[in-house]
Amino acid sequence: MQVFNVQGMTCGHCVRAVTHAIKGEDPAADVQIDLAKGEVRVQSQLAAEQVVGLIEEEGYSVKAL
Repeated sequence: MQVFNVQGMTCGHCVRAVTHAIKGEDPAADVQIDLAKGEVRVQSQLAAEQVVGLIEEEGYSVKAL
């Protein structure tokens, strides 16, 4: 499980956008998002760099944990 600290996510639309972006590249990915903590947890075949790129393409800032 990869954990990312993501800034800028505030609502259900944010959750859907990030989830859709990751599942678009890996449909079998398990994506869990905690808006209160600003965390995105991903179980996927994608490399961490790929996940970060996908999240950033949606307009959010990713910080290392």
